[in-house]
Amino acid sequence: MRGINDSQSGLFSYLSCDQRVPSDHPLRSIKAYADEVLAGMSGVFDAMYSTLGRPSLPPERLLKGQLLIALYSVRSDRLFCEMLDYNILFRWFLDMNLEEASFDATTFTKNRDRLLEHEVAAKFFDAVVAKARALKLLSDEHFTVDGTLIEAWAGMKSFKSKKRAPCSSAPPDDPGNPTIDFHGEHRSNQTHQSTTDKEARLMRKGLGKEAKLVLSGHALMENRHGLCVDLRVEEATGTVEREAAMKMVLQQRKKGALVKTLGGDKGYHTKDFIAQLRSEEIAPHIARIRGRKTPGLDDRTTRHEGYRISQKIRKRVEEIFGWMKTVGGLRKTRFIGIARTQQYAHLTAAAYNLLRLSRLKPT
Repeated sequence: MRGINDSQSGLFSYLSCDQRVPSDHPLRSIKAYADEVLAGMSGVFDAMYSTLGRPSLPPERLLKGQLLIALYSVRSDRLFCEMLDYNILFRWFLDMNLEEASFDATTFTKNRDRLLEHEVAAKFFDAVVAKARALKLLSDEHFTVDGTLIEAWAGMKSFKSKKRAPCSSAPPDDPGNPTIDFHGEHRSNQTHQSTTDKEARLMRKGLGKEAKLVLSGHALMENRHGLCVDLRVEEATGTVEREAAMKMVLQQRKKGALVKTLGGDKGYHTKDFIAQLRSEEIAPHIARIRGRKTPGLDDRTTRHEGYRISQKIRKRVEEIFGWMKTVGGLRKTRFIGIARTQQYAHLTAAAYNLLRLSRLKPT
């Protein structure tokens, strides 16, 4: 028989958020790992807040909220706070009941500044990596590095001469979006700078590509399961890829990793970088540029099976950037400056690693 559409709602509800989430939902393993990592960071959170005053937004919920933003491609904090008001899955993930009010968007955004001040995002990312290491999922010997360009939150019209331009008496045709003619004007990072994001630099990805205002992102991947063990956002320059790679490799050495080999694409095939790796007793499993002869990267290195394996595995580092840009929302940053973009990059990389952990070792 035909069902009846009863629009009268019940007075009471006896179901919890947990009962509404399927037992095999992918977020269950992610939540279990995230809660375990956050429990170990309780001392860090205690140092962030005073023992007096009105309770603030719990840092655990703030960080887990950022994970949801990355995992579900939520485009803004305001939209996330709106979705939290009616999304039972999000409320369950944040350990909220159905009666609790959603976060205020302004409060949610302002509390993220406290995380930035205490570098909590970086500590959270490191704690996730440490959890993966405790589960024996990381390689301590073989790594891969790669870089990418992240579009800055700045338009080309903001890229203006560092010298003060002469004042024009004519008002703009559109004060909100004036028409600007760049034809015939030579613009470079030496003479021009963005007025929106002073740390953004004009760069193009390759020959025949258009130049954009960008930041430079760099990831270090371990070769066993393709997990991201370090991630840095730097100013985009011609040498920053190699400089960031050495910083990340040496940082892994400080954490106890052996780092015997380092894979990379042809952008890392330079004499100085190969010499630096050799000085640190690291085998350069770098893709070679045909016709370029470099001491330390010749047939004595490339003839080995390990080099061939590294060249095959190194392509997986693109999956990290691919996920972070398409799903995590890092193709174009929503934040101004390197520091804020770095914070969001750490949280997005932590979400990626937690997602990989939930597949490799489901709880």
